[in-house]
Amino acid sequence: MKKLFFAFACLIPTLVFAQTIKTDVLILGNADAAYSSGLQVSRSGASVVILTQSHPFSLDKIKETKSAEVYKIYENVQLKRIAYIKDLEKKSTQTKKKNSAKNKVDSIKLFRVINDTTISAVERSGSGWEAKISKGKSIKAKVLIIADNNDQLSNLNITGLKPVHLSALNYTENLYRTTISGITSTSSFLSLYHLLIPDQENLLYIDPISIEIGQAAGATATYAAFFKTKTSLSNLKTIQSELLTYKLPLIPFADVKVTDSNWLAIQKIGITGILKAEIKNKKAFFNPEKEVTDEEIKQPIKDYYYKAQIWFDDHKDVPVNLENTVLLVSYVGNKAVDATKTELQKKWNNSYKFSSKYDLKKVLTRREFSVIINEYLKPFDQVNVDKTGRVIR
Repeated sequence: MKKLFFAFACLIPTLVFAQTIKTDVLILGNADAAYSSGLQVSRSGASVVILTQSHPFSLDKIKETKSAEVYKIYENVQLKRIAYIKDLEKKSTQTKKKNSAKNKVDSIKLFRVINDTTISAVERSGSGWEAKISKGKSIKAKVLIIADNNDQLSNLNITGLKPVHLSALNYTENLYRTTISGITSTSSFLSLYHLLIPDQENLLYIDPISIEIGQAAGATATYAAFFKTKTSLSNLKTIQSELLTYKLPLIPFADVKVTDSNWLAIQKIGITGILKAEIKNKKAFFNPEKEVTDEEIKQPIKDYYYKAQIWFDDHKDVPVNLENTVLLVSYVGNKAVDATKTELQKKWNNSYKFSSKYDLKKVLTRREFSVIINEYLKPFDQVNVDKTGRVIR
């Protein structure tokens, strides 16, 4: 989706202060979630306006009022935004040289904050939304995100709206496979299908203080805006992949940080449930250095691949060492055994950054197993799930 976002970014019209301002996404709010969702929209390549009614919104204010840890997050995303804008400007210059000025991009205005603005009404406008503001002006958007308290809802002719609710990681259900955000320092996650509001297309209503939920809402809104579709038709895998690109943990493992060299593979395998977290003190632990057992992986892999059932029937209670794992991925994934061994040996320390030695008799850790399964079977990338998280084969 990221590449598609960049391609579509060249088609975004310049925002101007006319009577009607047009944007892809309009965000109402001035707290953490509004800022993080706006940044995600702009980083994913869509135009966004954050509209505040009071307490002007700025990074300086956040620096003064938030903890050092939160501010570091904001600094990081701000730096990424600057880099992203420079990249867009470079792409725009290259496009201009090839196609004259037809597709000029005003990349700075992809992200805009309008402070202290009175909103008289928020109404439907076709499949999107229109916010009527002061002096007869209005803002039209394809998708509306409300990241504020109930004061904003008084402008909407909609009753009974509630902010999105979270789910606790629970492996008796498969909903965790539909996650679009893990919540830091908890075992809670946000399902895409809990973010979407029944009978209210292209409207997202989120808690104003959650950075992670804001980012998830931003990616979801951008998907609908770019592909000119309804939020109810959001593509789960595309949104998940976009958020992983921007280092948002979708499963909140407390013991695997985003700086971990195997973070992406562990996240993807965690989402599939092929390896499950240990829930302790209301936190989720992946235990990356713990050895893998046949019992914990057998049924989940069978759930994803028909051929795995045959392999496990022929290899009962075998240790999950490197050799047996190579045999498994080669059989299920139709790969040559010797070529797979050779490739793994080359990548073991250099590409995968494993600290152990390449040894076919070595029982694999959960980290090592995750990387191998992710690379050679790709269950997250190639196998879809339904709205309940059930595997579709």
